[in-house]
Amino acid sequence: MSEDDDNVDTDLFRNIERLRQLRIEHRDLDDVISRLTLDFRVDELQMKRLKKRKLMLKDQIARLESQLIPDLNA
Repeated sequence: MSEDDDNVDTDLFRNIERLRQLRIEHRDLDDVISRLTLDFRVDELQMKRLKKRKLMLKDQIARLESQLIPDLNA
């Protein structure tokens, strides 16, 4: 196994771990947003920021997932 293979494996592991962390944060934000919607005194600005952060995480997850899909033309 060459050094390049080791680097690819390391990068792949990092990307998979990052993807796992992003999914956890996204799920946690979803829980927080769900709980806050039950409170009629919720700060709308805070809610908007949380939803924006959740959407940003969703985009990052989608980008990482597409990078992890092998190129079929290779």
